[in-house]
Amino acid sequence: MASKKKAKSNSRKSRTLARLMIVQALYQMQLADHEVKELLSQCREREDYKKIDKIYFTQAIRTIYKSKTEFLAGIEVYLDRSISQIDPIEMGILLLGYYELEMKREIDIGVIINEAINLTKRFGSPEGHKYINAVLDRAAKVIRAA
Repeated sequence: MASKKKAKSNSRKSRTLARLMIVQALYQMQLADHEVKELLSQCREREDYKKIDKIYFTQAIRTIYKSKTEFLAGIEVYLDRSISQIDPIEMGILLLGYYELEMKREIDIGVIINEAINLTKRFGSPEGHKYINAVLDRAAKVIRAA
């Protein structure tokens, strides 16, 4: 039983670390306009890549990159300001949260929002986590209502 609990904990940690690297890659995508292959290649060269959920990471980056225009349009509906006014780190977090709400229905809404809040507290503006929480909460009510 203890090994099952440890495996689940390790799985959760590797997913959290994957989200962290996804946000960093999305930030880089916005600033440097790198192609998806370049983003994946650069991340795979990092030492901490060994610790992440690689399948989740690769799938998320490829999907978000391919669907960026649609995801940005989807996010914009829930914003109270222009998308251009959103900080690139927080936009990366919103893109990841939106991806998870839309594409990863098996992940609980609370987990998605909590992970986004934690990422924002770590990398975003001092009060940015409140905004991320509000935006993803509004999006979740609509996206997951169906």
